[in-house]
Amino acid sequence: MQTKNLKWILYFSLVLIWGTSFILIKKGLEVFNPVQVGSIRIIISFLILSPFVYKRFKSIAPKDWLILGLSGFLGSLLPAYLFSMAQVGLNSSTAGILNSLTPLFTLLVGISFFRLKARWWSFVGVFISMIGTYGLLSVSGGHAFYFNIKYGLMIILATLFYGTQINLVKTYLKHIPPLTITVFQFFIIGFPAVLVLFGFTDFVHLTQTEPRLLEGLFYVGLLAIIGTAFALILFNKLIKIANPIFSASLTYFIPVVAIIWGFFDNESFNLLIFLWIGLILSGVYLVNRK
Repeated sequence: MQTKNLKWILYFSLVLIWGTSFILIKKGLEVFNPVQVGSIRIIISFLILSPFVYKRFKSIAPKDWLILGLSGFLGSLLPAYLFSMAQVGLNSSTAGILNSLTPLFTLLVGISFFRLKARWWSFVGVFISMIGTYGLLSVSGGHAFYFNIKYGLMIILATLFYGTQINLVKTYLKHIPPLTITVFQFFIIGFPAVLVLFGFTDFVHLTQTEPRLLEGLFYVGLLAIIGTAFALILFNKLIKIANPIFSASLTYFIPVVAIIWGFFDNESFNLLIFLWIGLILSGVYLVNRK
C-alpha cells in the first residue's frame, strides 16, 4: 500500500478510535465505578501488550526504567483514572473536547522545565484556549460552571500529565523506539492497576452479583484493546511515515467524533458550546503553529 494512502487510513482510523473512547468510558461507568474502569482498561492493555516485552527486554538500559515508569504513570495510569472520575459529572463530548488541551500543556511544561522555546503567538493560543475552556465548562451538560469545574479540573490535570509525559519521552527516551516505550510503560503500570482493582475495590464481589458484568467488560475491553493498545500501535506507525504537524492535527478532529457520539447518546447541548469549541481549537492551532 502506498505510504500516502496508508497515512490517511491511519489518520482517520485514529480519529474515529480516540474520538469514540469517551463514550466507551461513559458506558463502562454504567456498570463499574471510576477506579474499576481505569484499572480494567490498564490491565487489559497490559495483557495485550505483554507478549511484546520478551524480545525487547534486553534493549532497555537500567537508567531508562525510572523514566519509563514515570512516563507510564503520567501518560496512561493516572489519566485512565482521572478521565473515568471526571465523566461521572461531565458528558462524554465535553471530555473529548477538553482532551484537546494536551498540546497547550505540552508547550507550558516544555517551556517551564525542558528549555523549550516558543513564539509569542503560542502564548496567545494558550490564553484563547483557556477562555474557551471556561466558556465550555459554563454551559456543558446544562450545568453551571461551579458544578462542572470540579470534574473538568480532573481532565485538565490529565492533559497536564499527558504534556509532561510527552516532554519526558522527547527529552530522555529518544533512543528507544515508540512501540517499545509503549510496551514497557504498560508492563510497569499493569501491576499497580491489578493491585488497585483487586485490593481496593469490590470487583471480585461484583463479578458474582452484577447482571451487566459482561456488557461492562465489553465496553471497557473495547476501550483497552482498540482505544488504547491497538491505537498506540497505529499512532506509532503514523508518526514514522508522517510529519509531526500532520500527526498532531488529530487533536482538531477527535472532539468532532466525541460530539457526534454524545449527540446520538442524547447528551444535552447548548449552541454556545460551538463558540467555546472554536476558541479552544483556535488556541490549540496557534500553539501548534511553527
